[in-house]
Amino acid sequence: MTVQDKRDYLVENFDINIVYATHVASQIGKESFNDEYIERFLRNKPKPFVKWVGGKRQLLGQFRSMGLYPPQEFNPTVNTYFEPFVGGGAMFFDLLPLKASINDINSELVVTYTTIRDNAENLISELNSGKYIYDKDVFLNIRAWELEGVSEIKRAARFIYLNRTAFNGMYRVNKSGKFNVPFGRYSNPQICDENNIRRVAEVLKNTKVSNTSYKYILDEAKKGDFVYFDPPYYPVSKTSSFTTYSNDVFLEKEQEELKDVFIELHNRGCFVMLSNSDTPFIEKSFSKYSKDGVVINRVSANRAINSNASKRGKVFEILVANFR
Repeated sequence: MTVQDKRDYLVENFDINIVYATHVASQIGKESFNDEYIERFLRNKPKPFVKWVGGKRQLLGQFRSMGLYPPQEFNPTVNTYFEPFVGGGAMFFDLLPLKASINDINSELVVTYTTIRDNAENLISELNSGKYIYDKDVFLNIRAWELEGVSEIKRAARFIYLNRTAFNGMYRVNKSGKFNVPFGRYSNPQICDENNIRRVAEVLKNTKVSNTSYKYILDEAKKGDFVYFDPPYYPVSKTSSFTTYSNDVFLEKEQEELKDVFIELHNRGCFVMLSNSDTPFIEKSFSKYSKDGVVINRVSANRAINSNASKRGKVFEILVANFR
């Protein structure tokens, strides 16, 4: 069987997307290509190593059912997948593309990605050292660390620990750039998932990881590449925005600049998707390009974070794409 034959078999018989099917087909030799081995391989698929507010894990099935994900004409054996606001990487880990470039402006998150890629075993040893226990006093002490001069292994361990023990897996900093999410209430949080960290490390070996502006992609993306933008959302009201990645703002000016990058990539022949809040401002920003093949879709999502419990639940988001 060729890689394409195996890919087609996987798509037809297993509930996986065509990009991941290409990855699996390239990893499993013909002598092992049977249903029992395939199911075992799929059970060991890497998954996001952090919880992330606004992550797209819950929406991927909806994207697929709408025929919007992944783009059918994207060739993962030739072209590259880009995710410039990677966050927890729900889409990246769902696709597991053969060639990928991920980026985020959150330096602590990127340090964690690169530490897992380059130094997974030492990170696991640090997390299992006994320093990172689920205890409020320990949490407050680790949250208060001054990071200047701290090794990347310890910074990555701190990031994972805080993500697993802080309220709802939020990442939020104050105006001074200090992490300020309160202690979370869990029964028995798993702080170090050794097996998954090792699996993630293997995937990241062939992935470019960067910590820069999302605009870097204009220097690298070419025709046929697939780009997914999941930026800080435009606030639906004056009181709905909170700082998550950093103390940088991402309001009208920044959203317009991102739209311009989207259109530039569209004109270049890239497959481009963008998620954002369902607001008149975002809709108006993209609707003028509908005649050029840019389509605005609405998807329903669960809002888990709100100080008012009555405002949690189903909301609508916009998914902009230049393909069907």
